[in-house]
Amino acid sequence: MSTFRLPDLGEGLAEAEILAWHVQPGDQVLVDQPMVSVETEKSVVEVPVPYTGTVTALHGAVGDIIATGAPLIDFDSGTVVGSMPTAALDLVEPALEIDAAPRGNGENRNRAIPAARALARHLGLDLGAVQGTGTGGVVTLDDVLAAAEIGAKTRHGLEGERPALGIPAGATLEPLRGPRRAMARSMTLSHAEVPLSNVCDDADLHAWRTRGDYMLRLMRALINAWRAEPALNAWYDPASDSRILLGHIDLAIAVDTPQGLLVPVVRNIQDMSAGRLRAAVAERKAAAHERTLAPEDFRGFTLMLSNFGTLAGRYGVPLVVPPAVAILGAGKVREDAVAAGGAVVIHRRMPLSLSFDHRCITGGEACRFLAAVITDLEYPD
Repeated sequence: MSTFRLPDLGEGLAEAEILAWHVQPGDQVLVDQPMVSVETEKSVVEVPVPYTGTVTALHGAVGDIIATGAPLIDFDSGTVVGSMPTAALDLVEPALEIDAAPRGNGENRNRAIPAARALARHLGLDLGAVQGTGTGGVVTLDDVLAAAEIGAKTRHGLEGERPALGIPAGATLEPLRGPRRAMARSMTLSHAEVPLSNVCDDADLHAWRTRGDYMLRLMRALINAWRAEPALNAWYDPASDSRILLGHIDLAIAVDTPQGLLVPVVRNIQDMSAGRLRAAVAERKAAAHERTLAPEDFRGFTLMLSNFGTLAGRYGVPLVVPPAVAILGAGKVREDAVAAGGAVVIHRRMPLSLSFDHRCITGGEACRFLAAVITDLEYPD
């Protein structure tokens, strides 16, 4: 008998929820036929059968959340004809056998799930010194958090200090799944790690000759602001106490969907024409609503944008997700009474909120960046 473990479906994704099994115990299966549909924090993924054989057991029911590297399905007498490699654990291995041999550099790769390994690297921890509590001594996300002395209080608020809330009559319990679960984790990490600061101002759009595309103008303004003040398009590395100034902009855009907030990335926006930018944003938004985005579509962003004003709201304090160091929020455009030429007149203005990581971004850098955004937005075209 051989056990197939849940593969690393995206760097740093710790788990996936089973949506549907396409095979059952006793089924004779062939390599690459549909096996199971799972939902990660970002997307829905179809995992194929890894080799020909007979299904003997399923390690989870629909709705269960399975950790990356945990047993997913057992097969009997199959011949391996392919594999789905992962950076953390061998995915097809003899049952009850776990290879715990270290692989050098102080990092025991076979003992940690990918998310735990990524977090350990981010925090500068030596995985070889972390005691694993998972099956066969596998290092879990909680093990890394404990080793870093980031306990339940940091990860789940006061959850570790008090019992779960009771459910009042008529209320509905709604466990956080998929994108909402991802949002909870990334926002907790942001709150725990980033010393956030925020500056706000307004862009006067009175000179615009046409209403235009707000999202497109915001993206253009971010490109020009980056050229004027490059510091905010960067990553911060706490392990080396340094920032990495980036020579391109991979922009993460917040998309509100019925399933929750998704933040896909539009790559290399500094090289795109207006038409290409508009098409790229439309494609990302459509894919987010259809849940067809791949895990790599969410990784590697260098700067973030939340155009929440399309819904409501004037100013906000959007949170920065590490390793990025800045996010711009745009509020609802409205008509304001302003003083101009000694008179009170009505101008259309866009409220802007810029949040930044104060570990590596100064107030002066943030203000210069925001000023450059405003200058570009106030051009007539």
